[in-house]
Amino acid sequence: MTLEKTPPASADPSSPSASSLAWARRRGSVARFWKEYRTHRAGLLGLAGLAFIALIALFAPLLVGGDVRSVTNAPGTALEKPSGEFPLGTDQFGRSLLGLLVWGARISLTVGLLAAALSVAIGTLVGVIAGHYGGWFATVVMRITDWFLVMPTLVLAIVLATVMSRSIWTVILAIGVTSWPTTARLVRAQTIAVESRPYIERARALGGGHGHIMTRHVLPNVMPLVLAQTTLGISSAILTEATLAFLGLGDPLIISWGGMLQDAREAGAVSSGHWWYLAPPGIAIAFVALAFTLCGRAIEAVLNPKLGVAR
Repeated sequence: MTLEKTPPASADPSSPSASSLAWARRRGSVARFWKEYRTHRAGLLGLAGLAFIALIALFAPLLVGGDVRSVTNAPGTALEKPSGEFPLGTDQFGRSLLGLLVWGARISLTVGLLAAALSVAIGTLVGVIAGHYGGWFATVVMRITDWFLVMPTLVLAIVLATVMSRSIWTVILAIGVTSWPTTARLVRAQTIAVESRPYIERARALGGGHGHIMTRHVLPNVMPLVLAQTTLGISSAILTEATLAFLGLGDPLIISWGGMLQDAREAGAVSSGHWWYLAPPGIAIAFVALAFTLCGRAIEAVLNPKLGVAR
């Protein structure tokens, strides 16, 4: 008599695979996050504002066309007041300020997103490594971080933007490499807290190396903090880009909200009372910074309810 071998349970085609279970958990986490995020009215207001600005920036070529930046083919005369033809007036070259404002959203958002991403990436890398290894290495790294932290970010960014070529990538690099220390300190503190948990000791006992522990255990636990810090950092990056452009350290060949303020200053809009030249880009910068701040505070409240952020 022969005995028939039964296939193992894992061979059942109806049983879910490990990857499908992982994706199911991720979808559940996202659903729970969105359910909690919707309870924050300020966060929803900021998200709606960001979606509106993002759509304008994405469809700017269709809304205003690329010729809105042309100086030689400007449709109006210099410094016209707001009218039916030009709802926000014209600049010193006769270009529509509404068209420039729409086109400038692309550059301002791009710089803010990329600079904040670079800053948070550097801060996360430094924070995780310093928190994981500890000892004299962490001491040296954190003293360097403290030096960057006490130095004014804007001053360091101005120095970098001055010695390097004037381009949008210089501005992104200048902002990114000078604004990471806060993220590094926050991530280091969270890394130390995560590595004190029992499952980290269990992972080490099972032969997990430094890379495995940092990427598989520590990094997923600090990512919520990194996400919130990124959202808050974008608004600071946009403000810093506007400041650099206002000081004449941006790329003169591109249109940004900060560059519009610089052009208004050079045209004497402040002394001559041409308020329509100054107000639109300034209001746009403040609006986007406020929207990102509202989203960041809502994300922090969802990921860390102990903060007690008002809804």
